[in-house]
Amino acid sequence: MSWIEFWDGKPPIYANARHEAAHYRQIAEDIVANLPGPGCHVLDYGCGAALSADRVADACAQLTLCDASANVRQALTAHFGKRSDIGILAPEQIAAALPDRSLDLIVANSVIQYLPAEDLRKALILWRTKLADGGRLLIADVVPPGQSPVADAAALLKFAAANGFFLAACTGLVKTYFSDYRKLRSSLGFQVFDERDMIALLSAGGFAARRHFPNLGHNSDRMAFMAMHAAPTVTIGAVSTLNGAFAQQNRSAQEG
Repeated sequence: MSWIEFWDGKPPIYANARHEAAHYRQIAEDIVANLPGPGCHVLDYGCGAALSADRVADACAQLTLCDASANVRQALTAHFGKRSDIGILAPEQIAAALPDRSLDLIVANSVIQYLPAEDLRKALILWRTKLADGGRLLIADVVPPGQSPVADAAALLKFAAANGFFLAACTGLVKTYFSDYRKLRSSLGFQVFDERDMIALLSAGGFAARRHFPNLGHNSDRMAFMAMHAAPTVTIGAVSTLNGAFAQQNRSAQEG
């Protein structure tokens, strides 16, 4: 099983429907808080079910939802397909479907931890190509090395208590512990980055980047980064530097 196959099914990540709705409502509110203006064009890369995407679309000119899961895209189409201001794409469609330098904000929330280094490198180059001058890339929910599962659970339970699904969250944590999710994290890999390495990776990819506060979603122990164009184009030298940065990151992960 791959990560895409895992997310293409119905993984027991959410304790119940109230949890899932609260999660996507919070993410939508956080994205809206980071919009550069009502006329902006936005890409939500790895959007998942995006149950509250209409809130984002109402606050911008055009929203493109992108997810690798065919089942997720089918559900998004059923939910939002009648809205002309919401587009739905697979990752491989972005290059041809979206004009270069057409996006004012790209959001990748809880995405990069699931991407192999090669896929992440390609994504950074693609995102940079699609960002308009002055456009911003917001990478969020980045997991730092040594992040405690106990801290993750505590953050979830706090969120659950505030949104009325505390008991269901307790049960859900047990289900997740025994689900394929933990096995996949071990077998497929799960990318972690410290703040310095994340900024170095973005810099090598042609971005000027900084830590961004707050993170999107309920877990304040995870990190977010805001990035913008640092140079007119991505050069061969920059790509080579990015390769080296990923190699260094991989070595650091193995040593840790």
